[in-house]
Amino acid sequence: MQATVRSYDAGTRSGSVFADDGVVLSFDAGALAGSGLRLLRPGQRIHFRADGDPPRITALTLVTFPLPS
Repeated sequence: MQATVRSYDAGTRSGSVFADDGVVLSFDAGALAGSGLRLLRPGQRIHFRADGDPPRITALTLVTFPLPS
């Protein structure tokens, strides 16, 4: 799925995104593990993987990169 970064805190490496379906989802530092990203900026487009109910982002990266395994 794709989304736009809504917020990002470099200190905690956590933030939130607006998914393309309009849902706001949060993520923590674990979602960035394996992505190679050090920071995100509001407005950046990302790919993400979410699991569970309610959905929790488990992996994310920029739209130009593949999602980590």
